Amino acid sequence: MTQILMPMATAVWLVDNTALTFRQIAEFCGVHELEIQGVADGTIAAHIVGQDPTVNGQLTRAEIDRCQADPNARLTLTRHDVETKPRTKGPRYTPVSKRQDKPDAIAWLIRHHPELSDLQISRLVGTTKPTIQAIRDRSHWNMSNIRPQDPVGLGLCRQTELDEAVRHAAARREKMGGAPAGSDDVSDDDAAGTTILPVAGDETDDAPSAADGPQDTSAGPDETTTV
Repeated sequence: MTQILMPMATAVWLVDNTALTFRQIAEFCGVHELEIQGVADGTIAAHIVGQDPTVNGQLTRAEIDRCQADPNARLTLTRHDVETKPRTKGPRYTPVSKRQDKPDAIAWLIRHHPELSDLQISRLVGTTKPTIQAIRDRSHWNMSNIRPQDPVGLGLCRQTELDEAVRHAAARREKMGGAPAGSDDVSDDDAAGTTILPVAGDETDDAPSAADGPQDTSAGPDETTTV
């Protein structure tokens, strides 16, 4: 069973404000039944201020009424599905004790996820692009001591954040590499072999080729032969 917040203060409130049995309160608060009896007698937790579990969302009034009507029933803790909020954009704060682990995390990302851009790595780990580039080209001042380690295990980012970055990088790679390079730039005229302007280096059909040997380019007085 999930432990409740401030169990003894909650027990004090339930003893003072409900008709629940000692066993019901003890099972819900996770304490011994004799402690609940001591709370009722004033020998235990005499100076503790009671905490209403319905205010902080741990119990509902309907649940209390149900268990008051049935002494054999057990109180059920109210569950709340808390949705994890995505991290807002901006510089990521890294505790001082973990900052020395950043180069190891960068090296791990470069090795295992080469599809990630420098900007994505920078946002995941909270580092700068020059540092990432120095580790890529192995010019980092402490390169000999860098050991690649998973940034999630180091506590520098969440697994959900890493998965999201990898998914975006894969989609970007697929979008860029889905069609052959330059296939969208070829027009119908180019495919037929005609161009508007001659390509540099092309020769016309009338120009002599190097395989024909030296050619006599001197013009005679008369191009026609007379008999």
